Amino acid sequence: MTIDIKVPVLPESVADALVLDWTRKIGETVSRDEVLVEVETDKVVLEVPAPEQGTLVEILEESGTTVAAEQVLGRIEPGAMTEGVGDVSSSEDTATVDVPHEAVDAAPDEGVRFSPAVRRLLEENGINPADIQGTGRGGRLTKEDVIGHIRRFAGSAATPVPASGPEPEPEPESARVTERDPETVKPAPGIREEIREPMSRLRQTIAHRLVQSQQGAALLTTFNEVNMHALMALRTRYKIQFEEAHGARLGFMSFFVKASVTALERYPLVNAYVDGTDIVRHMYQDIGIAVASPRGLVVPVLRNCESLALADIEQMVRDFGERARNGKIGMEELAGGTFTITNGGVFGSLLSTPIVNPPQSAILGMHRIQERPVAENGEVVVRPMMYLALSYDHRIIDGKEAVQFLVTVRDMIEDPARLLLDC
Repeated sequence: MTIDIKVPVLPESVADALVLDWTRKIGETVSRDEVLVEVETDKVVLEVPAPEQGTLVEILEESGTTVAAEQVLGRIEPGAMTEGVGDVSSSEDTATVDVPHEAVDAAPDEGVRFSPAVRRLLEENGINPADIQGTGRGGRLTKEDVIGHIRRFAGSAATPVPASGPEPEPEPESARVTERDPETVKPAPGIREEIREPMSRLRQTIAHRLVQSQQGAALLTTFNEVNMHALMALRTRYKIQFEEAHGARLGFMSFFVKASVTALERYPLVNAYVDGTDIVRHMYQDIGIAVASPRGLVVPVLRNCESLALADIEQMVRDFGERARNGKIGMEELAGGTFTITNGGVFGSLLSTPIVNPPQSAILGMHRIQERPVAENGEVVVRPMMYLALSYDHRIIDGKEAVQFLVTVRDMIEDPARLLLDC
């Protein structure tokens, strides 16, 4: 009796998913909870583990297929794993690679298996998989691991030995379009080449939502600048004690989150959204923090920020950043949100107009801290300054409210004691 391998349950807001690479081929043995295939939604990549130990006997949905929640992807014949079964290291067309036990300490008895995409990168670049530390589940190598290795050690990898046989006729050195991975392609001098790659589901969703935001709302941006001198001095004074007490670094994001909570409470329409001819007001503050990941921008949400301490926020933001880089943020953590903060300053942005994340009505943009001459008490002094930007839906938020919101955030940051006194 076979056991179905099914797509995980998807949230109501996610209609379908895209099947990525299978890690096993039909006839190979699998261990319980071993990742067999990954499916990509418009928010995250989900791993589909083997429900039981046995043999993969059927693959119903190949890579690149769109599937729905709980749809059957393949089937397993349960049973004890037989020694030697599934050892396909000598097969040239297999989608897996066996690594000697001495090469990888954490290798299971059968060796370490890789997805077809990882195997292709290893072979094309002549890389020994034992030279790379895997960050995937159970130490499994991911595509990002191999790409990172290529970037770090460009030119040091062994050159693959070409297959024997007559060399093909060279293509004319004219404009050509290929479908190779742009992350691993180094253009040859003098060759005009274009690379075509499909958008990921996440990138498609980002594109759709940004266009939706621009077309479905009356967006406007107001600017201000904040003197970071007092906050930076506070951080320098207490960062060591803070880290020793809470096990988290004291950054700036937690202060901006708390300042935004105060401003949202004072100007609740910034925390509301339009639903047809109605205005829906949130009586809580769930703030999304835009985080860059290898797959694109994701916005995990800090729930009930009005009740979070600075240390809680710092720990959660750091955790979000680490898991975003590893693709481990869950879909439930990306859902909802009443307001968003994005920090382009970490990439060097001096000024920008962030786009509202629908159905929200506003987004706060932080930017690079730059020393500039400013006037203080009739004197010109040099201070660390940051531009702030608030993009908002003018349908429900008037300019006066937007400006006052931004002024409130500025005042709280320039005098951090006001965050404690709530004034």
